[in-house]
Amino acid sequence: MTVVRVALDVPVNQLFDYLAPDANATDIGRCISVPFGNRQTSAVILSICETSTLPDEKLKNAGHINRSVPPLPQSILELFNFCSHYYHYPIGQVIMNGLPVLLRKFKQPAHPTSGQYIHRVLTSVGKSLSLSDIPVRAKAKRQLLSLLLEHGMLTAEICKTMSPHARRLLHEFEELGWVERVIAPLEKTVFSTTPAPVPTAEQTHAISEILNNAERFTPWLLNGITGSGKTEVYLRVAAALLAQGKQILILVPEINLTPQLEGVFRQRFPGTNLVSLHSGLNNSERLQGWLRAQQGEAGIVLGTRLAIFTPMPKLGLIIVDEEQDHSFKQQDGLRYSARDLAIYRARQANIPVILGSATPSLESYHQARIGRYRLLQLRSRAISQATLPAIRCIDLRITPVQEGLTGSVLDALRYCLVRKQQSLVFINRRGYSPVLLCKSCRWIATCKRCSSRLVVHLRERQLRCHYCGDQQPVSPACPQCGDPDVLPFGHGTQRVEAALTHHFPDARILRVDRDSIRHKDAWQKMLDRIHRGEADILVGTQILAKGHDFPNLALVCVLNADASLYSTDFRAEEHLFSQLMQVAGRAGRAHIPGTVLIQTELPQHPLYLALMRQDYALYAQIQLKERKAAGFPPFVYLAVLRAEAPALMDAVEFLQQAATIAVTAQEYSRVQLFDPVSAQMVRLKGLERAQLLIQSRSRKHLQTFLGDWLRHITAPPARKKIRWHLDIDPLIL
Repeated sequence: MTVVRVALDVPVNQLFDYLAPDANATDIGRCISVPFGNRQTSAVILSICETSTLPDEKLKNAGHINRSVPPLPQSILELFNFCSHYYHYPIGQVIMNGLPVLLRKFKQPAHPTSGQYIHRVLTSVGKSLSLSDIPVRAKAKRQLLSLLLEHGMLTAEICKTMSPHARRLLHEFEELGWVERVIAPLEKTVFSTTPAPVPTAEQTHAISEILNNAERFTPWLLNGITGSGKTEVYLRVAAALLAQGKQILILVPEINLTPQLEGVFRQRFPGTNLVSLHSGLNNSERLQGWLRAQQGEAGIVLGTRLAIFTPMPKLGLIIVDEEQDHSFKQQDGLRYSARDLAIYRARQANIPVILGSATPSLESYHQARIGRYRLLQLRSRAISQATLPAIRCIDLRITPVQEGLTGSVLDALRYCLVRKQQSLVFINRRGYSPVLLCKSCRWIATCKRCSSRLVVHLRERQLRCHYCGDQQPVSPACPQCGDPDVLPFGHGTQRVEAALTHHFPDARILRVDRDSIRHKDAWQKMLDRIHRGEADILVGTQILAKGHDFPNLALVCVLNADASLYSTDFRAEEHLFSQLMQVAGRAGRAHIPGTVLIQTELPQHPLYLALMRQDYALYAQIQLKERKAAGFPPFVYLAVLRAEAPALMDAVEFLQQAATIAVTAQEYSRVQLFDPVSAQMVRLKGLERAQLLIQSRSRKHLQTFLGDWLRHITAPPARKKIRWHLDIDPLIL
């Protein structure tokens, strides 16, 4: 009797036994179809044995084993197992979270096959065509044909970056016989013939240090000011390891916000198979890229946090760019930190890992200070003529404001327009206004499903909740007292854009926020406009704050930064300092000097004083002293048990029962539990939320306690409709 123990995508942390007579040891790590309840579902084989704890009559027969795809390697299975234990999440859901959707459904990519990729080449019929053969109104078809006639072919990499509409047109050209597919072998690593910039002394030191320790696990914290050339360090180290036949994994916070990094790597390594893995791909594209990485064909894998689970048999280096970014921590389902898993995976593979940032997280900086990470610093900008921007605070207590803009900001913008230089007005709040208020009865438009105010989007005449997405039309009068004098208060990107249009009617103003880049190609088109100099003033949110190099940007104006200083979140100041340092770093990156103006009512706040000196180390030391005195991370380890229910009382009652159970759990004396409280945003998407904070000065004791405690927490009665989850190392409290 051959029994396979499989992991299923169910919220139960256990393996399930099935009979599989044709299974053998080489099938561990493969997907298998099994009956579960009244349906067939996909599972992953984790072990094979000859006996089971279940009676023979209760064992069901498994179905098809997917042997068309290589099994998951043992290292990835160990990574999944660690992730399940550390984050206390069911192993089956951990594994299924890390696999491409089509692999779970036993689907195969249509192409390319192993070791090959597909070009689209003009046929003899296609070469005889001209643009006059296509109607003038069919602009997309004419553009595609023009591109084909110019180059004679489209490479597989270009085809992958095309829009779905363009790919459909390409398929139509194939059916017409104008284009045919040509299978070509994957090329070996080829380096660009364009001369790379000469590294600075600091870059040279960092590169040599990393390469001298490339054969063993070494976590490097690359702390470089904005524009110091951290990317060049990545490229040089990657080139040396690619030449040795190794693979490189690069994690970025959000792929759509950092297109330049992908472009730079493709340009430097044109013959290297670079695979992108992110949410913008369809399921087929994601599976193709994942399989290329698993089979060792992809030299570079560039992706968002989920890419940390990608199998790479020749992995030689992991790079985590902008390591401080909160996007590396997933906030629903499996709440894992890709940055922390990158450290574990590097140790597992005995390879170096580079954490790059201009403003590292305090956790990473603390690890470097105590010697667990090795610190490399880039203190000067890579371009010799480029200098750090001058940062100045404008005191709003003594400076009049018109539509959210001071006279100093308007004068600076006008000066840049005269000199034909670009400016950025940064306000991290989209929409027209964050508040709609009745002046008579003080009614405020709030979301019915969340404890949040509705944001005014004036162009669409809508009120929107930025948490649950609820929308409703702007009321012409107050629904409470009937007064028609209902006014928007506060400023968002749309209102700032309107004010700037009024002050500078001839300026080309470009607003960049989530509302303006919703369409697939909108963001890339905006980037192209900026680089071509077709925008004079940019108005944007944090989308513009990091990962971009605008050589002609001379001025950054920051509005409404003080709001984060009043937050109850102990990480709010750290996040604000990082954000302001990043956005300030967009100015003066090339041959023109940069200036940063910050409108604030607290110009003497330590955060702004450290920012004006651009001294991250000083600010980090102040913050670490405060964290240590208050008992906050990185000096303690946290976990949060959260519950949500239609009624807040039910959620709090569940947490109180869980706290009572904790008294009997192991290691309780070394762990501190706080009283259950309502969440910072009590109501979200129609449910009331509460949370219970757990902390310990020992990660080991906290993990031991949580493992024992969770085994004793039972699910509440279904009639109360309570949902709960545990968040390890939470970023949001």
